[in-house]
Amino acid sequence: MADWSRGAATPGRPPAVEVEALARRFGRRWALRGVDLRVEPGEAVAVLGRNGSGKTTLLRVVATLLRPTRGRVRVAGRDVVREAAAVRERVGLMGHAPGVYDDLTAAENLRFALRMMGRVVDEQRIAAALEAVGLGREADERVRGFSAGMRRRLVLARLRLQQPEILLLDEPYASFDAEGVELLNAFVRETVERGGAALVVTHDLARGEGVLERAFVLDGGRIVQEVQVTGRPGAVREVVP
Repeated sequence: MADWSRGAATPGRPPAVEVEALARRFGRRWALRGVDLRVEPGEAVAVLGRNGSGKTTLLRVVATLLRPTRGRVRVAGRDVVREAAAVRERVGLMGHAPGVYDDLTAAENLRFALRMMGRVVDEQRIAAALEAVGLGREADERVRGFSAGMRRRLVLARLRLQQPEILLLDEPYASFDAEGVELLNAFVRETVERGGAALVVTHDLARGEGVLERAFVLDGGRIVQEVQVTGRPGAVREVVP
């Protein structure tokens, strides 16, 4: 299992995510306008905002899926444009689309993911990952018949195998039942306790209570507020239109 706690205690360790004057344009429309934010190792930070505020665009730039129009983004000290491959080795993404293959079984999906990551295919680790997210009995079932929540659990199993240094989660609580929410939160806790970090786009801060420590509020592609989460998520949610 990966452990970055030693690095987290080392003076001079770079931020997990550092965004400086980030702007992103689609045609004539600016989705992001001069965004600055920083996530330190050992932190889980939320990004809040109404639909169309730029939350998903921000996460996709950090994940190297979109190039910045202006500004700079670094992940664990690596530039997302010049060092994209190094960034991808360090991040684990849970996006809107689960990115699993319907015609493969749950176990086959994880075998394929390990090969794509250049990892050894370990059947015991695959079985343990599926068991950990409540899909042990469905290991040999094709994903085509899975519900949206089960697909989310399969993505979580993939992240557990990957053990990324930095989690990038886009509306991760969508489709999860209460048990799924706790499984996800437990994995985020494990990641930050090892000195990793998480950047979480969400409309449902209450589901991340006790895990998410700070929140940035985006509106019109700009950060309009930063809030310290203190266990009273309603106080943060009320600033989101």
